[in-house]
Amino acid sequence: MDPRIRIAGAALADLVLVLVFVGIGRESHREAMSAGELLGTAWPFLVGLAVGWAVARAWRAPIAMGRTGVPVWLGTVVVGLLLRAVTGQGVPVPFLVVATFVLAALLVGWRALVEVLDRRSRRPRAYRRF
Repeated sequence: MDPRIRIAGAALADLVLVLVFVGIGRESHREAMSAGELLGTAWPFLVGLAVGWAVARAWRAPIAMGRTGVPVWLGTVVVGLLLRAVTGQGVPVPFLVVATFVLAALLVGWRALVEVLDRRSRRPRAYRRF
């Protein structure tokens, strides 16, 4: 597969998953959800996502769980929560906990799943159980 497609796909997956996280959060609080309101809530995490990508140099191994997924997740959470705090959006402890665990499941989780499936597809057929 063309590396540019893998990079674009990984970036798009991360972007969509951060928006899903924000959308679910807004919906669970029955808050309005126009595109502007969604982006108004999401922007701190999207900035954090960009910082995480830059720090991890995610374009080098966009699907790697440990090398890329963990730093992308940490950048998204730490920068996102800091930006929320300094802009007065609030960071209650329950939100901090939920954001940390849900974003880990999303941003690291999809990479873990891809790694498992990739490893499984590379095993010789005779060793597969299914």
